[in-house]
Amino acid sequence: MVEYIKPGSWSSRAVIHNGVVYLSGVVADDKTLSMAGQTEQILKKIDKVLKKAGSDKTKILSAVIYLADMDLKDEMNEVWISWIDPAHLPARAAVGVDLTLGTLVEIKVEATIQTT
Repeated sequence: MVEYIKPGSWSSRAVIHNGVVYLSGVVADDKTLSMAGQTEQILKKIDKVLKKAGSDKTKILSAVIYLADMDLKDEMNEVWISWIDPAHLPARAAVGVDLTLGTLVEIKVEATIQTT
């Protein structure tokens, strides 16, 4: 069985299958924010989607972080490190890419919804 969370016209916010929730890439709503501000906003949105799926940040298996400017990676990392549970660190990659105007960071995660 496949469950779709907030399906839209071209994608779903997340899809659950076989005990794993796959989030679409998440971006900040406020594009005027700094890298840190956008990252904080994104992580709050991820928390909400994971909760709706029956999961949380301690169950993240993998994350891909897309950065419009790799020179700002340390700024993003500060926010990430303060948010992520150090006892449950996921596999993670940060990649420099072209993002839409004003978007400094986009984050995509996959998490288990199972307790073991």
